[in-house]
Amino acid sequence: MENLNGYLVVSAILFAIGTIGVLTRKNAIVIFMCIELMLNAVNLTFVAFSRHLGHFDGQIFVLFIMTVAAAEAAVGLALMIAFYKNKESISVDDVNMMKW
Repeated sequence: MENLNGYLVVSAILFAIGTIGVLTRKNAIVIFMCIELMLNAVNLTFVAFSRHLGHFDGQIFVLFIMTVAAAEAAVGLALMIAFYKNKESISVDDVNMMKW
């Protein structure tokens, strides 16, 4: 078995970068990309623990997370297209003023 600490450190760094990106950016596309980065960090943790413990439970969770991430990307892109059509901007600050 390989060292689990390296995988967990990389996962924590990726998750921290994603969290900082979500909290500091105003562009909706960049925020969605940071959320995807956070989900991939969680996936890396699940796979690392799954391999370390010798069970396939973590890899099954990864499949579910990837399914949710794909659905989130599709719905998020549809919302961004609809919002851009109305406001011609995808800035998060403009979402508060949205009146359909």
